[in-house]
Amino acid sequence: MEDYLEMIYRTCKKQGYIRITNLAQQLNVQASSATKTVQKLTEMGLLVYEKYGIIQLTEEGKRIGDYLLKRHQIVETFLKNIGVKDNILRQTEMIEHHLTVDTVSNIDLLNNFFEKYPAIRKQFFKYKKDCRL
Repeated sequence: MEDYLEMIYRTCKKQGYIRITNLAQQLNVQASSATKTVQKLTEMGLLVYEKYGIIQLTEEGKRIGDYLLKRHQIVETFLKNIGVKDNILRQTEMIEHHLTVDTVSNIDLLNNFFEKYPAIRKQFFKYKKDCRL
């Protein structure tokens, strides 16, 4: 359900709403599956949705969606920071759902550390290269 909420958040951030057909296309799922998940998210108080209408986020849905998007970006940045090149999106999707808030916060700190001290990041890559020899 997190992937759904994150995608709804991404789209609503741009255009204010999303429709089931667009959501299903973006997530590469059947419209019926998207409808069931949207209905569950609506029951949880995260969305406003009426059958055949538009989908919008509640304030709580926006808050959680914002966190999910940031978490995704933090994990993706981390993977890039450590030199991952292949399947970054797939790996991000696999990792992000299993992290605690505290772990995400620490990864974000590490990303910021690498940004503030790029020489240390370069040392990491040198170390990584030396370890492979």
